[in-house]
Amino acid sequence: MKTVKVDEKGRIIIPKSVREKAGVKEGGYVKIRVDEKGIIIEPLEPIADEYFGAFKIAKWPEDLDEFVTEVMRKWWTRTQRAT
Repeated sequence: MKTVKVDEKGRIIIPKSVREKAGVKEGGYVKIRVDEKGIIIEPLEPIADEYFGAFKIAKWPEDLDEFVTEVMRKWWTRTQRAT
């Protein structure tokens, strides 16, 4: 068990040993909820981890920005024809 101080903005620092044990990583997200005993903080897994390996990529595009723009253009064109 660790004791930490709450600052004037309601923030706390989670000690490194606790973050490591709980799997909370820098830049990651946590879910916070309140129950009858107190505040529960749970780490959330990145969405990308859930789908890792779900799709096979034969070849990555040279320019990912161009690729995404083209995909969105095709999608937009298709949705406009449908309406």
